[in-house]
Amino acid sequence: MSSDFTDYRDIFLNDRPMMDTRAPVEFIKGSFPGVINLPLMNDSERQRVGTCYKQQGQQAAITLGHQLVSGEIQAARIQAWADFARAHPEGLLYCFRGGLRSQIVQQWLKSEAGIDYPRVGGGYKAMRSFLLETIDQAMAQCDFVLLGGMTGTGKTEVLTQLRNGLDLEGHANHRGSSFGKRATGQPSNIDFENRLAVDVLKKRSRGIEQFVLEDESRAIGSCALPLALYQGMQQFPMVWLEDSRAGRVERILRDYVVDLSAEFNDVHGEEGFALFSERLLASLNNVQKRLGGERHRRMLILMEDALAEQARSGAVDLHRGWIDGLLGEYYDPMYAFQREKKGARIEFAGERGAVIEYLQARGHRPG
Repeated sequence: MSSDFTDYRDIFLNDRPMMDTRAPVEFIKGSFPGVINLPLMNDSERQRVGTCYKQQGQQAAITLGHQLVSGEIQAARIQAWADFARAHPEGLLYCFRGGLRSQIVQQWLKSEAGIDYPRVGGGYKAMRSFLLETIDQAMAQCDFVLLGGMTGTGKTEVLTQLRNGLDLEGHANHRGSSFGKRATGQPSNIDFENRLAVDVLKKRSRGIEQFVLEDESRAIGSCALPLALYQGMQQFPMVWLEDSRAGRVERILRDYVVDLSAEFNDVHGEEGFALFSERLLASLNNVQKRLGGERHRRMLILMEDALAEQARSGAVDLHRGWIDGLLGEYYDPMYAFQREKKGARIEFAGERGAVIEYLQARGHRPG
């Protein structure tokens, strides 16, 4: 019988294909990048077995499990596992703790399909602990610098050009502001943390010991930063990215109007534009309280006119009106206050080229 595999570092550094044999309800709460859910039991079967375990003990629960997953159901599941194992001979299987469920899957694969397939010792729980430790270790051992700047300066673009950039918004699939929701949903918080940890692990394996990340609030949409990281971000040194107001308006127009509307069309087809319009209007309503009634009404009229023109002719020029208004009357004063508050931590400020050059040189300085 295949032995248990416990080199978690190897699993994540090499993107080993894995099948998660836990029930779908467990998988949805959190898993690992690229993993496929091929459960031993579906949600209702798992619930019945769990109830039986509580009332009658382990043996009765195992017996019930075998009754529920038998015959055609069992054959279909074994077929799915065998297909995965043949397609991914270098892969692994796991359950929650590396216990009974993965053991049964492993045994059935061997007895019914003749496949010796390794499972992860300690299962999901051990791998999750390893990834949380990866973040804690990086916090203790590495150097961090924050990238700040007004809305629309292109901080994410700078991060993606750095070999030591950590794109928190990319991992959260959200742009971080009230307007930041994308056409596709966000990962669960556990998935977000796991993606971030794998990114850190891979970069450290390439010798990176200093990371650049965007200055964020604790929440990026529905995802929350690990507390230790967020607390650290209140002290890290900062680099401030600058750009002209006109340049920022163009970037926001591209990211939040042109690209986002195309993303909605790709995901939702004919309904895409209507859903995109709804999302944009809802985002403006999110900041209504902070904007105040009069300013909100003004921006709303500008936005509605811009959306009507975009629907009619495809032209996006009118969107510059509300974008420029929001920057001047809402975002810029807020960021100017932030910059003043964090001023003592800012060690460099400049436009894109200069900031990239500075951060690249800083990344190569000995610690």
